[in-house]
Amino acid sequence: MKVYCILSDERAYLSRSPGMFSTVLKKNGINGAYVPFKVAPSEIGNALQSLRILNIAGANVTVPYKEAVIPFLDILSEGANIIGAINTIVCNGRQLKGYNTNAIGIMDALSEIGFDIADKSALVMGTGGAARAAAFILNWLRADTVYICGRNPNGIADLVKCFGGEPISLDQVVARPLPVALVINATSVSSEEEAPDLAVLSRQLDLPQCELLMDLNYGRRQNFWEAAAAERKIRFVDGLPALAYQARRTFALWTGLQVQPQEFLAALDLCAG
Repeated sequence: MKVYCILSDERAYLSRSPGMFSTVLKKNGINGAYVPFKVAPSEIGNALQSLRILNIAGANVTVPYKEAVIPFLDILSEGANIIGAINTIVCNGRQLKGYNTNAIGIMDALSEIGFDIADKSALVMGTGGAARAAAFILNWLRADTVYICGRNPNGIADLVKCFGGEPISLDQVVARPLPVALVINATSVSSEEEAPDLAVLSRQLDLPQCELLMDLNYGRRQNFWEAAAAERKIRFVDGLPALAYQARRTFALWTGLQVQPQEFLAALDLCAG
């Protein structure tokens, strides 16, 4: 039996990845299990060493460790090295190689719904690993201007330095109309109880040209990004399509099998039920 896992804090137990991957593994005849591991911040290095010791076949990494795991990996893919964040680890013996399938998952999700960001502007909310993936792929897709907004001024400056774009503070983002066609929430919060200040900000955004609001989170019963989109009659998509598309890429890295994204979407529907 092959064992796969996801590394996070307590949010590991809220992820739909275990159910999704377990379903797809079984459907494709692979004798495997996918489990969530809760890891304390001080133990991230030990957790990566445990992947080697326990012969884990592959791992996903999600918030808050997409950047923190990098010093403990043996090698990074070219894309992961550029982005500076990883979400997938391929275990080859004792060698751990980090990949980023988040960026291409966002690209595939946008493509699936027919949204083309080329020559249009976008706003990315957040400065963590998901925001790095979003900023990278938007520039790759030839977005005109990518505004980077978040709580951390140093994080904003770092993203702009790495990927280009325009820095914009939380105060500035509500001070004037934003000429963006796309808003991506790449923070880890989407409900008012998680971040009351961002809930207020979402209601204050002036988005006269916005065509799509994408929230990379999912599973919130009351999602203030979704409510903001509905109020403005803007199309909304949550993080499940991007999760399915990135999972497809991850699965191929782990198993060599090319599975259609519809299988992962169907598995997510099954898990939700």
